[in-house]
This record gives sequence, C-alpha cells and structure tokens, in this order.
Amino acid sequence: MSRTSRTSRTSRTGRTGRTRLRLALGASAFLLATAVAPVPAHAEDVTDYAITVDPGARGATIDKTMYGVFFEDINRAADGGLYAELVQNRSFEYATDDNKAYTPLTAWTVGGRAQVVDDAGRLNETNRNYLSLAASSSVTNGGYNTGIAVEDGKKYDFSVWARADSGTTLTVSLQDTGGTLATARRVAVKKHGWARYKATFTATRTSTTGRLTVASTAATALDMVSLFPRDTYRHEPNGLRKDLAEKIAALHPGFVRFPGGCLVNTGSMDDYSAASGYQRKRSYQWKDTVGPVETRATNSNFWGYNQSYGLGYYEYFRLAEDIGAMPLPVVPALVTGCGQNKAVDDPALLDRHIRDTLDLVEFANGPVTSKWGRLRAEMGHPRPFHLTHIEVGNEENLPTEFFARFTRFRTAIQTKYPYMTVISNAGPDDSGSTFDTAWQLNKDAKVDMVDEHYYNSPQWFLQNNDRYDSYDRTGPKVFLGEYASGGNAFKNGLAEAAYMTGLERNADVVELASYAPLFANEDYVQWSPDMVWFNNHASWGSADYEVQKLFMNNVGSRVVPSTASSTPSLVAPITGAVGLSTWATSAAYDDVEVTGADGTSLLSDDFSGDASRWTHTGGGSWSIEDGQYVQTDTGAENTMVSAGDPAWHDYDLHVKATKKAGKEGFLVAFGVKDTGNYYWWNLGGWNNTQTAVEQAVDGGKSTLIAKPGTIETGRAYDVDIKVRGRQVTLYLDGQEWGSFTDDKPAEPFRQVVTKDARTGDLIVKVVNDQSSAARTAIDLGGAKVASRAKVTTLAAAPDAVNTETATAVAPVVSTFNGVADRFSYTFPANSVTFLRIRQK
Repeated sequence: MSRTSRTSRTSRTGRTGRTRLRLALGASAFLLATAVAPVPAHAEDVTDYAITVDPGARGATIDKTMYGVFFEDINRAADGGLYAELVQNRSFEYATDDNKAYTPLTAWTVGGRAQVVDDAGRLNETNRNYLSLAASSSVTNGGYNTGIAVEDGKKYDFSVWARADSGTTLTVSLQDTGGTLATARRVAVKKHGWARYKATFTATRTSTTGRLTVASTAATALDMVSLFPRDTYRHEPNGLRKDLAEKIAALHPGFVRFPGGCLVNTGSMDDYSAASGYQRKRSYQWKDTVGPVETRATNSNFWGYNQSYGLGYYEYFRLAEDIGAMPLPVVPALVTGCGQNKAVDDPALLDRHIRDTLDLVEFANGPVTSKWGRLRAEMGHPRPFHLTHIEVGNEENLPTEFFARFTRFRTAIQTKYPYMTVISNAGPDDSGSTFDTAWQLNKDAKVDMVDEHYYNSPQWFLQNNDRYDSYDRTGPKVFLGEYASGGNAFKNGLAEAAYMTGLERNADVVELASYAPLFANEDYVQWSPDMVWFNNHASWGSADYEVQKLFMNNVGSRVVPSTASSTPSLVAPITGAVGLSTWATSAAYDDVEVTGADGTSLLSDDFSGDASRWTHTGGGSWSIEDGQYVQTDTGAENTMVSAGDPAWHDYDLHVKATKKAGKEGFLVAFGVKDTGNYYWWNLGGWNNTQTAVEQAVDGGKSTLIAKPGTIETGRAYDVDIKVRGRQVTLYLDGQEWGSFTDDKPAEPFRQVVTKDARTGDLIVKVVNDQSSAARTAIDLGGAKVASRAKVTTLAAAPDAVNTETATAVAPVVSTFNGVADRFSYTFPANSVTFLRIRQK
C-alpha cells in the first residue's frame, strides 16, 4: 500500500487561506505575538513548533469503542492473577502436558499419606483426578508467588468437594512461618457420596506467605480445594481479584478481546471427551469454560502451565458488562499458528466448531428459552450480553488455508445473525507476503474488519505514524488487536503515544485498538512487556498503562483536522561494524570480506588462523574448525560475534554461510553499533520459514523487509550485502534478493486534536519524545474558547519505569490560564500532554 505524507493528507480538509497564512508565518512570528508558557532556562534546550487547528472542518468520527484491552491467559494472567482463587492446582489436575516439571501434587505438600487418583470414583468425567487422603494425614497448599496472601480483618471463603466411606472431620487451617493466620475451622464430612462443604476464615493478621492445610481424621477423597477472598470485584462468588479488575475498569476500555492470542490457534481442535482420548493440549474452546466450575475441564496452557477455566466465558462476559465494555471473543479457525502452522483438514470437526461458534452467540444473546440462553440464565444472568463482534482466528501464518475456513464461519454466522461483525486477521506481522496475501483476500471478500498485530521497536512506532494515512477508506476497517514497542520504560510509552495520535487521526480506518498483553505476574513471565504487573498482594501499572489510560479517558468523539511543523533532522549514512549470529541453530562461516565503496579492503578473514578480530557479545559457543568459524550450540539464541569499526559506512560485505544443524538458518549483521543497535539479514528465521531484514534499536527489533524462505542444511550460501548511504541491497548466491532504504524520520513531535461532543471540549494531544522542550505556537483557527484549560501531563526520564514501590510515571493535572485563539505552550521534554480546552 502506498503511503502519502502526513501533511498532504491533512491538506485535503479544506483549510481557509487565513489558516494557510498562519501556518506559513511559522512558530517564531507566532511566539512574539502570543502569551508564552514558562520555558526552560537554557534556550538551547527548546525547539520551536507550530500547530494549526481547523475547527470548522469535519474529521473522522471516533467510535466510543476505539480503545480496548486484550486479555489472554499469559504470564499467569488468569489463575494466580485476575481469577481470585488463592489455591494453586485446586483440582489436582496439573500434568506433564502442562509443564514438564509438573505432577498432580505440584503446589501441594503431603503430611502422612496421600495420592492422586484417576479412576471411576472421580467427581465427574471432566474433572478426572482427585486426592485420596489417608487417615491422620494432611495436605498443604502454597498458593502463588510467595504463598497465600491474606489481609488482617478480611474474610476468606473456603470450600471443598469431599467424600468419605465413614463420617470424618476435616480440620482446615491458615498459617505461615510466624504461626496462625486465622482460627482453624472444622468441617464434618457426612457418610455419603461427593458433596461440597464450606467454611469462612477471618484473617487475624496480614501475610503474603500463607499456607492452607486440610487434615483428616479418616480416609477421605478431596477435590476442588478452594479459598477465595470475600472481597472480590463486584462480589461474585467465583469472582475476580479486585485490584486487577479495578485497573482494567479505570481504563474505561471500549472493548475486551478474549481469550487469545495463541491460546485460540494452537493445540488440538478436538474436545475433552473419551472419544478424543481426553486431549490435554487443546485450543481454547468456550464450552469447556462454562457451567459449574467443578465440571469445567482444565487444559494445558500454550504458555507452559495449567489453566483451570475458573475464569471462563461467563466471567468474561460479566466483566465486560460490569466495566461498560463491548465483548469481543475470538474463536479457533482450525488453522494453528504461533509456530505450529498447520491447517486442520477434518470437515466434520470444522462443522462442529462452526456450530460451537453459533452456540456461543446464543449463549451471549439468546433468549432464556434457548438451550444456551437457558444455561446463561442458570449461571445467574438471564439478560443477554449484547454481543455484536466476533473474531475468527488469530495470526494464522497460512493465509489461503485460513481464509477458506474463515469464509465458512463468516457465512454461517452472518446467515443466522446478520447484525454480527465478523473479524478476520492479517497474520502475525505488520508487512510481508503473508500480510499482503491475507489483506488481498480480505479486501476481495469485502470483510468487515481485519485484525493486525505487530510488536516493534520504539523507533518503528515513531517512524510509522503515517501507516494508516493511505489505507483504502472504502476497504475493510482495521482492528489493531495487538501492539507494543518492546519495553515498559517511559520511552516505550512515549513512542506508543506518538503512534496513537496517528491511530486517532485515521479513526475512519482504525476502529479498534488494544495494547497487548494486559497482565503479567512478576514471578511467572513468558512474555514482556506487559501493561499491568502484579504479585500475590500488589499490582502496578506500567508507563505504557499510564499512556493507555490517558488516551482511553480522553478519546473524544471526532477528529478535528490539524497540522504540525516537523523536527529538522540530518539523515546520516548507515554506519557500523559487521556481525555473524545464529538462533537455535549451529552454523559455519567462512571468507568474510568487507570492502569500501572505493575498493579498499576493510576486513578479510578466511579463518585460517584465529578469531582474534571478532568480539563475542552473545550466547552460544564459537570456535575455529577446519578453517571455518563455527557456532555449535543449537539451543542458544542470538549468538552474535562482531568485527570492524562502528564508524564504517558505504561498504560491501561478503560471507559464505552454512547451516549445520538446528531449527533455523543463519544471521549476517551490518550497521552494528553495539549489542542493542544493528541490522541483520535473518535467513531461514521463524522456524526456517521466512527470510527478513530486521533492525534492532536499543534492543527492540522491527522487520524492514521479509519474504518466505528456507535454508538447507549442509549447503554453503554466498551472502552479499551492499550498503550505500541508507540504501541496502541484498544478494543471495549472486542473485538480488531485495533492497530497502531506511530513511524514514523518527519524528519525535506528534499531535492530534479531537472534540468531545459531550462537553464541547477541544482536546489537544501532544507527544514530545525528545530531550528538549517543545515551545509551540497553537492556532485554534478562530475557535471561541475559554482562557483556562485543564492540562494532564505525563513527563519523566526516558528510562523511568513504574514498580511495586515507586511510580515514576504518573499523570500530573494542572491548569493553564493562557488559552486564546492563538497562544503558545511549552511542552516539557519527554512528555505526553493533553490540553482540554472549553469552547464557548
């Protein structure tokens, strides 16, 4: 898709001649004629800008649902996180399918004799395991993180399903190394089959290292051992952890995407039944997650642990309703992704999943007289949940196979529910052949909305503010379902904020957007960065959370067209040394030649001697073998070695590379400045399915150009890279593979203006992602405005991070009294600032 500049797009809004004249005058003349906000003491720390607003022009309408959140059970976001259950492995279902280190007694210690049993005496067919506890024995649960967290004076509800051949008494206690945390409770188990028993504790002191112990006087079977804080979000009996749910609610999200992510499109697509052999590694299937919690089948989570499904679809719909957000569920398309990349070819199974999706809509919206509407009512919610959007699939890397199945889902859903918006996707990256193919299929079929995902460096987000400026205004709408800039420092939040101004400016194309992932338990991290961090007793929002909260709480209802001057910049040539690396692969390198543009030899190494000219900064194991430089560790990632001068520019790099063993191909780097800043040609990456050039900036990588590609084991490849200025041309075995020019400016000053229809306010949103203040002349285009504006500012050092004990990035609210039709304001260095200006 071709792109136009930010200025040319905005110029089509029909500014008046007077407005054009004001823009032409520039910032300097403006600043002399208007009230000036306080400026830094040093003039060299100030850069001048101008913003011109055209309040008479109509920009894009912004849907109230534009910004939302994406909840996936990753980083223990559900069990041990948002789901308030304090007992880990409460139904003794942990297994090696979940994690190689797991046993059915993970998180439990046994006093006396006990064993986990899988036989006909179980609680029910979907809850396969139970604990057989011998007489005068006990089991103790360690909870999550450091233990079970309790707060002095708070109530905690205990329950257990138990069965005894003769009457017995359970003694249930809460304690830590310091002693008792609550008065022990005695629970009489009657002489009959399985029954649920309850007790309540009141904590007598606060602890984060508690343990729950259940002891029995006689042989007893136990299952679903549970402890819930009484004070959960909205006080649900199967409730949500209050502080985490409140952090979601404080964002006022327009939607909640759920449940994945990779949970949706990985694993078996079969159900959990005898017919399928009780598959433990299943895709997330909604029918597993509703009904009484003791009947919900647990599952192996893609991210390496067990998921209980205590937080299932019903709890999800209730949460969305409670916080006023639109539910946006995602269902499997029967094409696996996230590295599995397999199209399931089973027509009967496909038909079953399509029926399940129709049943999901009935569960959400159907009358209580329908089968699934009746279940919803039995669970406590006779009213419908008003589901209007549903997404099929997630990041499928086989676009043709995915789309054939998506079409079947879409036809079935919209035939029965014509009001439903059915969302497709564009694969796992922001560009490349999969992306292009998927988008063309979606456009040709006139799909309602396409979900894009990308995780890139802060620089990429600063460079690509104009990404959606040139998208087809008549084509499918965009759902930016997952994005983040690779860190939780304030510099990441600044880059994302700058990018969000472009999302809002293009609200007629980008209808929905959500940062991802939402949650991370600090002791169980599979993916970082994340918006909200927590442990068993505390939670805190990252700098990215504060940015998202500021935007979500000040969206506005319509874009007011505006323009801004840009930052002068001098684009220098690509400079840097050269490098060799591997990723989960062993490879051999030979005949490295670096030649300057004038023919001068800068480096020549055939590895007939030693490797003294190479610096090893990554992992892995490098050595000279038979006149080649070989990395032998097939488990190591990013094994970079580099050679040369970081000041090199305009050169030709030649390398002979051979894959010896492992999952991928090899990597040849250029423009290497240090361990976090370089380019590399990744040949046979992504499990040997794709070849791409990636750029690393401060450790965060972005893909610049990508094509399908596979590297053969044992074959020697000639790799040549030609660097001229900021133009790079790449050759494989003497044939040009591709080229790119890395010359897009990483503009640090971005802005957008919206209007709040409810209050009439103009909201001027400015991001200044640089170390100097931005002294800015603002022309409101003749708008009649009050002289006082509410100012909300996020400002901090670029590397500032929020932690459990310190909030370095937090909003500061103030008042600015110098607003007029034309005025100036100095935006602090490294800041996000929202000016709410009341129109008269």
